[in-house]
Amino acid sequence: MFEQTFKNIDDVLWKEAGCATELDYTEQTSWILFLKYLDDLEKTNEQKAELSGKKYERIIDTKHRWSVWAAPKKKDGSFDYDKALTGDDLIKYVDEKLFPYLKGFRNRAEGPNTIEYKIGEIFSEIENKFRSGYSLRDALELIDQLRFNTQAEKHELSELYEGKLRNMGNAGRNGGEYYTPRPLIRAMIKVVDPKIGERIYDGACGSGGFLCEGYEYLLPKADSTSARKTLQEKTFFGKEKKSLAYVIGIMNMILHGIEAPNIVHTNTLAENISDIQDKDRFDVALANPPFGGKERPEIYNQNFPIKTAETAYLFLQHFIKSLKAGGRAAIVIKNTFLSNTDNASVALRKELLDNCSLHTVLDMPQNTFQGAGVKTVVLFFEKGAPTRKIWFYKLDPGRNLGKTNPLNDDDLKDFVALQAKFKDSENSWKVNANSIDKTTYDLSVKNPNKVDETELRDPKDIIAEMAALDAESAEILVGIGRML
Repeated sequence: MFEQTFKNIDDVLWKEAGCATELDYTEQTSWILFLKYLDDLEKTNEQKAELSGKKYERIIDTKHRWSVWAAPKKKDGSFDYDKALTGDDLIKYVDEKLFPYLKGFRNRAEGPNTIEYKIGEIFSEIENKFRSGYSLRDALELIDQLRFNTQAEKHELSELYEGKLRNMGNAGRNGGEYYTPRPLIRAMIKVVDPKIGERIYDGACGSGGFLCEGYEYLLPKADSTSARKTLQEKTFFGKEKKSLAYVIGIMNMILHGIEAPNIVHTNTLAENISDIQDKDRFDVALANPPFGGKERPEIYNQNFPIKTAETAYLFLQHFIKSLKAGGRAAIVIKNTFLSNTDNASVALRKELLDNCSLHTVLDMPQNTFQGAGVKTVVLFFEKGAPTRKIWFYKLDPGRNLGKTNPLNDDDLKDFVALQAKFKDSENSWKVNANSIDKTTYDLSVKNPNKVDETELRDPKDIIAEMAALDAESAEILVGIGRML
């Protein structure tokens, strides 16, 4: 039922003049879903309070509640069309009364880690793009059918929302900024193996995929009330620069069960990494920072020791600095980072090898990221000790990845199993750090166990192979001539 409801909502949005892309669809679905979720959460909290003889103070005041403006009901529970706003009246109410009221929570909240503050942040960063009150009315009635009362319902809705994010990622360059394939995230988390009580951080959190999957990984291990409270409040931390990604990230985490996500709307790179203190550091960093972006000179000149405009390189410096001693990280980066000869690339590789134990490099196949078209690697490292050995794994799913044939969990099973013991195989091998060139620090992925036809080959080898093939062809022709 939920899946069909989501499809029907997309049909409504497709006809709406103010919504032109998958990004718009996700954004507009998000704010309506959020308010419906909040209403259900408030009802649940109210019922819990009543059972324990306490009084629950609702966050949303009476006149702005979902049951008043979005889905008024008669006493028998049926929809009250006489009281429901529609057309221009509905758009006017949402734009001029509802959104300003919700934005105001940012100023009225007790602090930034409260759900009240998150409400204010969300509705300060997005706008209602519905221009037809009739389309909005249709969307509201569809979303009103959704229920967030049980864990099974929340799980199904979070899965459907992930599907929307995946479609957004497949939609092209902009959407791809927000979506990392979940099988890759799950494999990265298994290798890093976070524990309850550790603080997990993503400074470029986008749609919150790493934080949501981290929560899913740890939730079965939270076997006490205090452990579950720790997961909710003191485990997952994120930062995000872009407004839409920030909103989607909060919504995604809420749908996965984190009620007041610790995501801050800020430009992470505007922070001077020399100001990061021990109290600010994390046990685990998991991220897929944007690559190919460029930061302004005043940002990288003031805030980073290794000067570069490339955002991914700045983020890598930020993550290293943000880890505690002994902290662990898994970071996605463009594979050209391993061999680029510019000063920043060389300096960063030296930093990784000298001050961190870069123990694993996972080389991903082409088209892992739909719409991005770049090859990437994942760097796994621990902070505080120099690199001694690096275990490389070249992922080969045995097929071309694409929108209809994406990466899946089975593709990464071999990697996860072998990585646990750093085993050599047809696709994995080890390199001693002392064998790495100390002038270039080149870490190119070259599988010694397999000939990679895509790698550039020495022209002498190509000429020798051509000569051998010519000789073989000549010999075959002579044989044929004898037979004739």
